[in-house]
Amino acid sequence: MHSQHFLTFFFFLLLSITTLTSSTPSSQNDDTFDFARPIDRKLLGINKKEKLSHFKFYWHDILSGKNPSSVMVVPPTLNSSTAFGLVNMIDNPLTLGPELSSKLVGKAQGFYASASQVELGFLMAMNLAFIEGKYNGSTITILGKNPAMNNVREMPVVGGSGLFRFARGYAQAHTHWIDLKSGDAVVEYNVYVFHY
Repeated sequence: MHSQHFLTFFFFLLLSITTLTSSTPSSQNDDTFDFARPIDRKLLGINKKEKLSHFKFYWHDILSGKNPSSVMVVPPTLNSSTAFGLVNMIDNPLTLGPELSSKLVGKAQGFYASASQVELGFLMAMNLAFIEGKYNGSTITILGKNPAMNNVREMPVVGGSGLFRFARGYAQAHTHWIDLKSGDAVVEYNVYVFHY
């Protein structure tokens, strides 16, 4: 009788130890975690040689009229010469030429926010969503500082989707035209992107 209780006790002890050791993550080896694992680059299609591409287009920020592409969602704080605190959501056309009637190649979707109290400087967070050719459905993501009074402003490309997965690079913006009364503007963008 004692041997049967001993065997039962021993079996449950062994089962408990096995369960505890199999459910406790190892702190010595990061490869044992379930949420991260190394993978072969070829599975994501990045076994190809990396390319550098240059994209040039015009960004139309339209605040006026019946169908604006840029809409204020947060007004600026009072008594601010830099419109500090302003946030505009955008769905701005991207065209081949500076005229709005020029060929549409995509949309800039995101927001810009006045983030400086001492200069006219914006935080730009936008996806350049292309609709043209092989780039249709792919996006380039820009996130950075845009000191609007500078002749040329440089912002980082922080990623993308579709053909621009793992993208990196930079964008240069130059104001082509601005209407100081309405706030409408056309900005020339030159974007340099490493991608696969």
